[in-house]
Amino acid sequence: MSKAFTRETEADEDVDEVRLAPLPAGTRNYITPAGYARLRVELLALIDNERPKVVDIVHWAASNGDRSENGDYIYGKKRLREIDRRIRFLTKRLEIAEVTDPSTHHGNDQVFFGATVTYLDNLGVERSVTILGIDEADSSRSEVSWVSPIARTLLKARVGDLLKLVTPSGVMEIEVLRVTYPPAAEH
Repeated sequence: MSKAFTRETEADEDVDEVRLAPLPAGTRNYITPAGYARLRVELLALIDNERPKVVDIVHWAASNGDRSENGDYIYGKKRLREIDRRIRFLTKRLEIAEVTDPSTHHGNDQVFFGATVTYLDNLGVERSVTILGIDEADSSRSEVSWVSPIARTLLKARVGDLLKLVTPSGVMEIEVLRVTYPPAAEH
């Protein structure tokens, strides 16, 4: 049988199903305007720049003959599948996104989506986290998803509230010290 009619290995197989990070049942996929813009920029860059370049490389490599030992062709096809998978993921995420501007709460002392919260734990350590969407939170910048345990504990609390945070090592008491929001963007 011709190589053209053989199935790719399962490791190389393109899976059409895009797995999205789980959201609690009945909730929305909240995201800030900046987070939405970043995802949209990434999607457009993949569609307009990166994918066409890889398609050109694959086309060129395919024109060179034997594809079974052509590294440019094999790598290009693999990269194309990765790009297409990311495009499908971003498209689905942007379709279900609910853009929520945290600056509408500027000056408020209650914790809502988009707040930067400073709290004191029962060990006397002061920590700050910013509550963002699933697709934009970056733990290396002290950003947490609004569905994370710390965010769930903090949401709707006010400055001065004592809260119980359930952690793998037990229940920890925390006190909300400060709540800040970004100022409204000037037009």
